[in-house]
Amino acid sequence: MASGIKTVPIPHRGVDYRGKVVLAPMVRSGELPSRLLALQYGADLVWGPETVDRAMIGTTRRFNEKTKTLEWFRMCSNNVKDPVDGKESIIYRLHPEKEAGKLIFQIGTSDPERAVQAARLVAADVSGIDVNAGCPKPFSTSGGMGAALLRTPDKLCAILEALVKEIVPEFEIGISVKIRILETAAETEVLVRKLCATGITGLTVHCRTTPMRPRERAIRGQLRMIADVCHEYGVACLMNGDVESKEQGLKLAEEFGADGAMIATAAEINPSCFRTAEEGGLLPWREVVEQYIKICMDTHNRFANTKYLLAQMVSGKEPVRKPLVSTKCYKDVCKLLGLDHLMDRAAQADIDSGTEQHLMNMAAKRKPQTDNSPQSKQNKKMKTTISEKAQQDTRPTSPMPEKAQQPCAQLAS
Repeated sequence: MASGIKTVPIPHRGVDYRGKVVLAPMVRSGELPSRLLALQYGADLVWGPETVDRAMIGTTRRFNEKTKTLEWFRMCSNNVKDPVDGKESIIYRLHPEKEAGKLIFQIGTSDPERAVQAARLVAADVSGIDVNAGCPKPFSTSGGMGAALLRTPDKLCAILEALVKEIVPEFEIGISVKIRILETAAETEVLVRKLCATGITGLTVHCRTTPMRPRERAIRGQLRMIADVCHEYGVACLMNGDVESKEQGLKLAEEFGADGAMIATAAEINPSCFRTAEEGGLLPWREVVEQYIKICMDTHNRFANTKYLLAQMVSGKEPVRKPLVSTKCYKDVCKLLGLDHLMDRAAQADIDSGTEQHLMNMAAKRKPQTDNSPQSKQNKKMKTTISEKAQQDTRPTSPMPEKAQQPCAQLAS
């Protein structure tokens, strides 16, 4: 890593990205339990998942006594006449004790005013605000956010300048940005210079272009140039893309002149990748999974999210992988994995996380509804009477007795 270079002042409550190997922002995979587990295994900092400004604006902050977490929530009133009867939706969660001085809030935005408005809601409880300018997925780019901001650098700079001006003095935390490389080194250099001039304290570069996918190898040819430009302005530079472990991240940062590294996919599969060789290195998946399940239960994590990440952590080659994706609650998972000592906690977690109630609601929807009202009973009686009469009308007529036919025969003669 570079040393003896210019550095911008780090705000009092902010953090310096230099010398750090951190957890990347990942939608679904970067929720609270994942971050706590990464910190437990040695991550220096953790990024929360991209949270869109519009989702945060209008939320209410509260402290959850049971989980000891801070929550920003709103009431979902879609198709509900009275919002009071709507369901509650938690937009963002953090652990104020375990994530203190370690958490960076990543915001998805395309508007300076909305970015500031959303950032104000959480700035007092995090150690930095990071702007997502690298996500290539449609849910982000379709709104002009994420990697779409790379095509509108003036807008991106305006967002960063607004956050630096409004958030830094009031909350004393730093502002950073995460980008991707552009098609040419010259284009990337122009962009990085503009971004570094906005007053940010850190810049993370994902060493892939916007069209590239994770299966394609990262391109590090522009990395040293990007790091050098950042250092001209005193901005810390983190590298991202195909970083497999903490030790590898530090070596790559040293090799390319960056200040640190960010791990994504490897941490999603096995967050013990943050352990150094001296600490024992990578742990077996079963040990990691058990720790993850414990944290999920303690924090009342939504089971659907828990199961999603478990599906990433358990290899498809493992016999339990296929039945794992069919589990419906924490009790199912613990039983499948042979974690009998956690069954009591799992039962309580299913109640606390709302999983048990959800399963009951689903079962009730599938069960045929029985209407026992007086009107329903009267309707059923009328249908039965009509049905019986119809059956009588359609019975075959018996031939008349021969004697009964004689008068007709006599008349005919």
